Amino acid sequence: MSRTPKKLLNNPNDVPAEQLEGLLYACHGNLIKVEGFSGVYRKDIGENQVVVVTGGGSGHEPMFAGYVGKGLADAAALGEVFASPSPDIIIETTKAAHKNQGVLFVYGNYAGDNMNFDIAAELLEEEGIQVKTVRVTDDISAAPLSKMSDRRGVAGDMYVLKIAGAAVESGYNLDAVHAVTAKANFNTRTMGVALGACSIPQTGKFNFELADDELELGMGIHGEPGVRRQKMSSADEINEEIVNRLCKDIELKAGDRVCVTINNLGASTYTELLIANRKVHQELAKRNIQIYDTLIGSYCTSQEMAGYSVTIFRLDDELQKLYDMNCDSFAWRK
Repeated sequence: MSRTPKKLLNNPNDVPAEQLEGLLYACHGNLIKVEGFSGVYRKDIGENQVVVVTGGGSGHEPMFAGYVGKGLADAAALGEVFASPSPDIIIETTKAAHKNQGVLFVYGNYAGDNMNFDIAAELLEEEGIQVKTVRVTDDISAAPLSKMSDRRGVAGDMYVLKIAGAAVESGYNLDAVHAVTAKANFNTRTMGVALGACSIPQTGKFNFELADDELELGMGIHGEPGVRRQKMSSADEINEEIVNRLCKDIELKAGDRVCVTINNLGASTYTELLIANRKVHQELAKRNIQIYDTLIGSYCTSQEMAGYSVTIFRLDDELQKLYDMNCDSFAWRK
């Protein structure tokens, strides 16, 4: 068996640009590329609305540009594989999309993204464009609850973007969009399990090694250390622990309403995802948690990483109303 990544590509250095070009073709003119920069925005942004800008490294498709569409993000700034977009990309993408009612940045909590989006926000403010920020922090493996601001943003980004976009569609002003988006982030928790490594196309090597008989619980989407590395186990044992950890962290109680996502990290099968979903539903039912909606598929990937993550998004009346609103993008139509 080959111990090097096997991908059907052209020049590895062209991967981010070529996958973005493919996305543009798939969206049939509904997305517009920012001229000269690796950014996109939707063509039908309202004339007097808050604009939601997301972004991050390529390699997590359909995150981030796949969530640009009505009722979700309005624009996305994209970096190289697993690397933050530069401040220039963020600035030009924001300028192309903004409509003079302010901008909300929504992105995963990583050092490079934090630095570059903060620089962009400062420079945009100097040009009279008001910017607020929500950093997504749903990965419970990255830090304890007492240090939630240190946690990474992973598949929970999609729920946070859904609420932000719906709030914009509902006519919320920038302060209100920021507040409800921050609430959505606080109500979102994710934990994953990795069975095999991911890679960066330019290197031709895996980012880390996992033995054939090992898994890592809580590993990050770039290969960041998780909770522990252990021998392979049964699906039910792993998923029971994931649910226990998620429920404890978010302090779910009987009667709570949640949405659940079983997210393929890249190379797992629907068979595995459905088996995971079975156990997640059973464990939540034991706690009398109401499952309002279930999503299963590839929403935030990590190249060919084998494994999946489980996300729980707790609803209240406001969040449920916004969640129920329509959205339309490459990755999510509702």
